[in-house]
Amino acid sequence: MTTYHAIPEDEPCYVISVAARIVGVHAQTLRYYERLGIVMPSRSHGRTRLYSPRDIERVRRIKSLTDELGLSLTGAGLMLRLVERISEMEGQIQSLTAEVERLRGGGGEEEKGD
Repeated sequence: MTTYHAIPEDEPCYVISVAARIVGVHAQTLRYYERLGIVMPSRSHGRTRLYSPRDIERVRRIKSLTDELGLSLTGAGLMLRLVERISEMEGQIQSLTAEVERLRGGGGEEEKGD
């Protein structure tokens, strides 16, 4: 029996032709997205573009934003950057909230006067 392991989402493993086929776009489209800076695949030592599952998902989102919502590529790129920034900020809020809770619980509360 063969066991398959999930590919880590940031593992660069798909060459441009395979990535394009997975998403349903032309390889030139992926090159154009890279020139615009909205997708940044990794590069092998031979400078071959290698797309990770995360890159593939990002291209799918771009395609969805442009095809279904009618956003321009610039708008789609901006939207994705805003969503990423919001996620980062939510993580920071969670960390800060945990730190506040730790300080409140670990430091003991001051006794209130009678």
